Amino acid sequence: MDIFLQLITSGFLVGGIYALIALGFVLIYKATNIINFATGEFMMIGAYIFYSLMVYLKLSPFIGFPIVIICAALLGFLVERLILRHMLGQPNISIIMVTIGLGSILLGLAEIIWGSSFRSFPPLFPRKPIILGEIVLRSNLFYGFLMAMVVVVVFLLLFKYAKVGVAMRATANDQMAAFSMGINVKTMFTISWAFGAIAASLGGIIIGNIGGVQPTLGHIGLKIFPIVILGGLDSIIGAVLGGFIVGIVENLAGGYLDPYFHGGVKDLAPFVVLIFILLIKPHGLFGTKEIERL
Repeated sequence: MDIFLQLITSGFLVGGIYALIALGFVLIYKATNIINFATGEFMMIGAYIFYSLMVYLKLSPFIGFPIVIICAALLGFLVERLILRHMLGQPNISIIMVTIGLGSILLGLAEIIWGSSFRSFPPLFPRKPIILGEIVLRSNLFYGFLMAMVVVVVFLLLFKYAKVGVAMRATANDQMAAFSMGINVKTMFTISWAFGAIAASLGGIIIGNIGGVQPTLGHIGLKIFPIVILGGLDSIIGAVLGGFIVGIVENLAGGYLDPYFHGGVKDLAPFVVLIFILLIKPHGLFGTKEIERL
């Protein structure tokens, strides 16, 4: 029972961090209907920028976080204005291939600038483990989870109460109606890309603090994608719930099944859960159902 509770709790914390990165997918798709397969590379670039600020410039994390947020927003802004805006009206497969190509470009730039070697983050949080009864948690995982949840709540409140959040929700629901009400739809597209890049970059900082950073860190984005599909591509709540489900499932699979199959089950388990849920709910747990008339 102690092992079970340990795995559940650790999986829950990991799932919260996954949810933040999944938010990077959802924020962009919700407003633009574009799946950004470069989200993992956004995450990796944010981690590298924060690492550089901390190690090379010796800045405080309290200064580093706002700088990363600004840089991430600028990256999202440039990508939308210089690349994706010219793809409006093009087939979805073309836009998807552009985001995949963008991810490869960012990966190459990271290797040119920072090299391909693994780098350890300087500690951001106290190293003393968190003890909850019989459960022992890594401090960087525990505090990383708290940080991720704060960011997720901020985005939820922004979407619910802020003027820009309401405009983004209106754009996501009906672009033509939003345009007729005076909302600049193209500006909302830009803001959604900026917000998506910010969410991914902050998730990258947390992941980098837990396991270090290297150019291939962006591959985690492909691991996060099933979470987005599971919860529903256009659902923020779905991204959060999907993150918790996948985090717990993969932790249980890794703890109980990996020893019998010599590894690999932990990475496979989320996809098995994804298939079963999509067989029952093809649009994900909270995804919007689309009805097509023939």
